[in-house]
Amino acid sequence: MKADPAVQLRLLDLQALDTGIDRSVARRRGLPEHAVITERTAALTSLDGEVVGVRTELSDVARAQRKLENEIDLVRTRSARDSQRLDSGAVSTPRELENLQAELASLTRRQGVLEDDALEKMEIVEGLESRLSALSQQRSALQAELDAAVAARDKAYAELDAEVARLRHDRDALVPELPEALVTLYERIRASSSGVGAAALLRRRCQGCHLELSGGDLRAVAAAPGDEVVRCEECRRILVRTPESGL
Repeated sequence: MKADPAVQLRLLDLQALDTGIDRSVARRRGLPEHAVITERTAALTSLDGEVVGVRTELSDVARAQRKLENEIDLVRTRSARDSQRLDSGAVSTPRELENLQAELASLTRRQGVLEDDALEKMEIVEGLESRLSALSQQRSALQAELDAAVAARDKAYAELDAEVARLRHDRDALVPELPEALVTLYERIRASSSGVGAAALLRRRCQGCHLELSGGDLRAVAAAPGDEVVRCEECRRILVRTPESGL
């Protein structure tokens, strides 16, 4: 394939634009904020599940606490009624008096058990409420970190997308100035060579594979006409000769 040496040099400009685009796209995919967003989102999901569990437990304990308090009120009411009856002197028979005193004693014991249980439930409620408060603070901190990471990612996206748009604009303007066959060859090589289709020969070294040309290969390149499109024998990329090629 033939191409004017000046045109071949412009191929290096095209490669520089493509390399810039590829780097920006790779940076977009590899932004460190991605890992932060993924981690914080997972942490928030886990935390929200924990909050639901604590709230469910708190609701159950609070319900049990209210039930105990209702039972305590009933026992107190009955105990007060029996005490009033006992103090009024309305109980006349020893048997009835004995039964009433026994019932009062039983109610007192029952009230003590219920109050102990209610106190235990109250302590559990306080512990769960404290846990909810801590989880809420933890969630707020995680959400703030997530919001900051999303904002940083979006800012980086905007900057990188603007850079890619500029490079693609320049590329679209350059490609029509190059021979179609040369661009086709360049694109085919670039697709199979890690995005690099053309490389400069600099101080006897291919800048594509970074290997120094052997004596025979170097002589062959030096002997080739200036408009001949030559390829690196090692990486098969288009090898563009420059004043610094060392030929």
